[in-house]
Amino acid sequence: MKKKLLLTVLLGMAMSMIWACGQNGNDSADPADAGEESYTIATINKMDGIPWFTRTEMGVSEFAAEHSNVTTFIQAPADVDAALQSQMIEDVIAQKVDAICVTPFQSEPLEPVLKKAMEKGIVVVSHEAAEQENVDFDIEPFNNQDFGEHLMEELATRMGGEGEYVLFLASLTSKTHNEWTDAAIAYQKENYPKMTMVGDLVETYDDSQKAYDRMKELLVKYPDLKGAQGSAATDIVGIGQAVEEAGLQDKISVVGVSLPSMVGELLETGAVDLASCWDPALSGKAMNVIALRILEGKRDELVDGCDLGIPGYESLKVVGKVGYGQAWQDFLIDNYKEYDF
Repeated sequence: MKKKLLLTVLLGMAMSMIWACGQNGNDSADPADAGEESYTIATINKMDGIPWFTRTEMGVSEFAAEHSNVTTFIQAPADVDAALQSQMIEDVIAQKVDAICVTPFQSEPLEPVLKKAMEKGIVVVSHEAAEQENVDFDIEPFNNQDFGEHLMEELATRMGGEGEYVLFLASLTSKTHNEWTDAAIAYQKENYPKMTMVGDLVETYDDSQKAYDRMKELLVKYPDLKGAQGSAATDIVGIGQAVEEAGLQDKISVVGVSLPSMVGELLETGAVDLASCWDPALSGKAMNVIALRILEGKRDELVDGCDLGIPGYESLKVVGKVGYGQAWQDFLIDNYKEYDF
């Protein structure tokens, strides 16, 4: 009986050790055995429970599986609220994590708590927040001018380099959207002089119904319209619905920012030609890669041309403490089903 009891205890201890080594997707031996220093990195998203940030978790999990000396976890408020996000960061500071990766809902309200984190020696990496001051580094999926030019090139190619087009955006006060549309217009004027933007920039306030209503009006006002570009993820949804309803899929080209899950059916009917955005799984992984490099004393490696080993982030353009990738992805009828966000 004593031998059986001893065997049971030893077996239980062995199983506990195996289970512990398998946490966070890390199947390697204890990093302490290899002389590696261990780190804990927290990723704070804008909001919990939506496909975009569920996709982010996939990238963070992949990062964790590749680094046996890193423990990762993700948190996010139930609603997009700067105060809730700030409190969540306070909580992880209290947990004495080594690094915080954050996608701010609003940059300015987070400055005090991020400053507090840095003063306590916590590495801070942000995303979609190039203007954030209290960070060690910010990673952006692309330069906004490059992306605006890319969208216009795609639209111009489908329009045959000539004809009338319209531009949609969420708001005239949306800095990012204005940077995209400004770049698109400048690029068109320089490279496609036979194209003409008609009307003013169309504000939709992130509402596909408004985009649909405005596009219907524009189809009447500009019967020779050949193209439309949207900046909010909902823009080309409404635009495409109006184009499809009018039976103009073969006459009007539609490109813009959106997600595969939002425009898949419109890609199938040809009412939308191309949707573009960046993969949040890759940006989530990129934040954690940067945080680990800084923790390991490799901050000076984050310079122009550096490679994070992630598609779209192989050759960063670094300006100060902001790194820009070329991580936009284009979704077409033949590839959008490969993505689940």
